[in-house]
Amino acid sequence: MRTCSPRRPPPEPSGRERLASAETTGPGTEGPGQAEVHITVDGVAMVRLLGADDRLLATVEKEHPGVSVHVRGNEITLTGQTEQVEAARRLIEELLLMVSGGRDLAESEVSTSSRMLHEDSSTSPSERLGPAILSSRGKSIRPKTIGQKEYVDAIDTDTIVFGVGPAGTGKTYLAMAKAVQALQRKEVDRIILTRPAVEAGERLGFLPGSLTEKIDPYLRPLYDALNEMMDPELVPKLLAAGTIEVAPLAYMRGRTLNNSFVVLDEAQNTTPEQMKMFLTRLGFGSKMVVTGDITQIDLPAGSSGLRLVSRVLDGVDDIRFVRLTSADVVRHSLVGRIVDAWTEYDAQKQADRYESDQAREFASRGPGRPNTPRDRLPKRRSS
Repeated sequence: MRTCSPRRPPPEPSGRERLASAETTGPGTEGPGQAEVHITVDGVAMVRLLGADDRLLATVEKEHPGVSVHVRGNEITLTGQTEQVEAARRLIEELLLMVSGGRDLAESEVSTSSRMLHEDSSTSPSERLGPAILSSRGKSIRPKTIGQKEYVDAIDTDTIVFGVGPAGTGKTYLAMAKAVQALQRKEVDRIILTRPAVEAGERLGFLPGSLTEKIDPYLRPLYDALNEMMDPELVPKLLAAGTIEVAPLAYMRGRTLNNSFVVLDEAQNTTPEQMKMFLTRLGFGSKMVVTGDITQIDLPAGSSGLRLVSRVLDGVDDIRFVRLTSADVVRHSLVGRIVDAWTEYDAQKQADRYESDQAREFASRGPGRPNTPRDRLPKRRSS
């Protein structure tokens, strides 16, 4: 009599398999080297994966121009060259993992994930970009690019961090998110947010109200960010108790900031003296984050403390400079192109100025009539 061993149940599908099942149907109709892959999506709303007006899908197609993408119901069909189809499939799988983890995707995250997979196909963008820093009212705040992830990691490991980069790279927003996180975890006792009150074409004195009311518009972006990250009803109480302080940079003079998370925003508009004053306020148990964009200096003389400190303190232990670029812009995709165009214009203008200076210097060295002793004699007056 033959005994039969009990039949083993099939293995539990992995998270990636539960979200999507891909089926390759072999070479396409266009000839060898072509493939067609069908991806069936389960457990995720397609609108979250494709984006409003299919913007995320359009970004996938932009990153893989050799792949034709068609969506019908919850099935995605990829057609094109085998290697590119496989790369697009890996990208969609990573996007599915991000969406299933509660992340609201942006076009920048799709592009970043595609770039990371292109550099190393074995990597996992959903893991490398890290967990959320904060979750407030159903919205998660997390790094969305490789540069932003480096910036957030630097804040965790170093005492003073400089986040330098163009507009829209999340320098201030991520720094404030880390400050709120540190306060909630009781790593610090208070948050101090500060900015230099420097006019950007307008005159401060002509604004109505008292000095505090004149300065308030300069600090308004910091208040707005706080209200997004915390309960709006809690923010006024924390401000009144001094747990959160939002103040102009001039109010920092003469203070020692202990057990605090201090964020200096718009640091490109600090003078070298102000930058030195601010950095020397650092006390025990504190952390400082300095953010700024050296291409938007509003100081009359153009002398920026942020530009100077990057040369003076670069390489000092426990101080980190993180330089973000247009690739880290997480606003409208047009912002990144504006930043690139402006950078190219500034570089060309600087090159033209250099050529002009060189030509002027060469002209000043040109051959001239020798200065002889006879030339220095006074001219005779005609009688």
